[in-house]
Amino acid sequence: MTEVDPRTAKHLIADQGEVVIDEVRKHWAALVGPALELVAGVVIVFLAMAVPKIWWLPVIVGLGVILHAAWRILARRRDHFVITNMRVFRIHGILSEQVATMPLARILDISVYKPVLGRMLGYGHFVFESAAQAQGLREIRYVGAPDKRGLTIQRVIQRAGLRGYADRWSNPEGAVPDGSLDR
Repeated sequence: MTEVDPRTAKHLIADQGEVVIDEVRKHWAALVGPALELVAGVVIVFLAMAVPKIWWLPVIVGLGVILHAAWRILARRRDHFVITNMRVFRIHGILSEQVATMPLARILDISVYKPVLGRMLGYGHFVFESAAQAQGLREIRYVGAPDKRGLTIQRVIQRAGLRGYADRWSNPEGAVPDGSLDR
């Protein structure tokens, strides 16, 4: 297993046996928009040389665009999603760090949305439905290999014993072995 990011490690409940199953960084496609913005800022700065009298105005605009693009790139690089054996959580933020957590027991449903471009490039977006009304962790965008990661979460939930087992439904008479539907 790969080494855990120190920003992630400090949020683990190690004394309770929590371990990282998967750390998910944003797919490279999330950086395309900010990278194009960065290129546009550089172009604006270079075009400022063609404006003799008020060259400083396009330079200020170009530098502003470059700074904004750099901020967006850094924000996407510092945003990651973690799947552990106990919960899922997202760590993001540049100057201040924000952590949104959802215990596995609260996850009712995981929807994966893969736009056309996402299907071609291998990314999708997760939408978590939980038992809580107010959620701090609802949508995770630009997840690489979303089907694989969705199955990973389902396996972790299954292994934690938070959902019924498939073999309970394989009884030929159709009856649940222990006589109940919930475990």
